[in-house]
Amino acid sequence: MDNIDKRNRLDEEIFSYRVTKNHVVFIEFHGKQIKTLKGKEAEKLINKLSQAENDKQVQLILAKVTGNFKRGNERTVNRKKN
Repeated sequence: MDNIDKRNRLDEEIFSYRVTKNHVVFIEFHGKQIKTLKGKEAEKLINKLSQAENDKQVQLILAKVTGNFKRGNERTVNRKKN
């Protein structure tokens, strides 16, 4: 696991999730919803999350589920405009 998160970004708990009673999973990145999973895909994720041993593993699972979401070109909101 140390080799996967070299910059220790997963320690910051940047991802969060909610599971509804209908087993729909909402994944959020810094409080903004970025992905919704339903059906078999949601069930697989719920099983993986329940087997995670710690918060860092939960963050890694959520990061992998979001796929190619982050490419390094995200900027902070408070950028100075010209």
